[in-house]
Amino acid sequence: MNLKKLGLRIKTQREKRKLRQADVAGALRVTAQAVSKWERGENAPDISVLVGLARLLDVSVDWLLGATSPETDTFDATVFCTSLNGFAQRAASMPPRDVADWANGVYHALTEAMRRFDGIPVKYVGDGSLGFFAGTGQADRAFDAARHARKLLGAEELVITLHQGAIFLGTMGHPDYARPDIIGRTVNTAFLAMAWVARHCRTGIGVTDAVCGQLSDSSNLVRRGEIAVPGVESSITIYEPEMEASHGNDLH
Repeated sequence: MNLKKLGLRIKTQREKRKLRQADVAGALRVTAQAVSKWERGENAPDISVLVGLARLLDVSVDWLLGATSPETDTFDATVFCTSLNGFAQRAASMPPRDVADWANGVYHALTEAMRRFDGIPVKYVGDGSLGFFAGTGQADRAFDAARHARKLLGAEELVITLHQGAIFLGTMGHPDYARPDIIGRTVNTAFLAMAWVARHCRTGIGVTDAVCGQLSDSSNLVRRGEIAVPGVESSITIYEPEMEASHGNDLH
């Protein structure tokens, strides 16, 4: 195997998808130094991470190893999407610059919380943000990041929804303005569940049954109710952390 060519393929595809070395490292649960060594041709990825690396870079393992051309792929991830309570009121009552300063302060703390647990932030749009967690222990890491973000920001501002399933990571938009984005039913479901989570989950954290089933310990979650999401055949059950949740009856 030509390690220099392998490293160049990894670097080229990573930059094409606008991912940092730290993003790749976090998603694969390796160090940023390891990714740097791959790209410099000093070392090769361990066979145990090749499939995950290929999916993250939107190529096949064969292409990474130099056998075929790139191909489109999807991979399973835990989607981490957020909204901000009171955004419309602030936007109506404050100068735009002040609203932007407030939102940027929230997003800074939120992003640091995601990065602490090796999540990958994707975009910020108005009062919402989107990111994902991939690789080993992704549900646990996303849940830990959500709780840490709420601890940093308090219970009044941030609403977080976690959902798990297949996503597509790609560059979207006109070539001159394109940015990395994640799309698919998993992303849509997370965003559509957001309004329900904001109304019914007092902690501001809503965890779908798809994520709950992947947590190493879900004993501290309380069932909050079921929701119907357009385009999804069966209803989705929402849970939230027990430590701050109301202990009343389930909501439906």
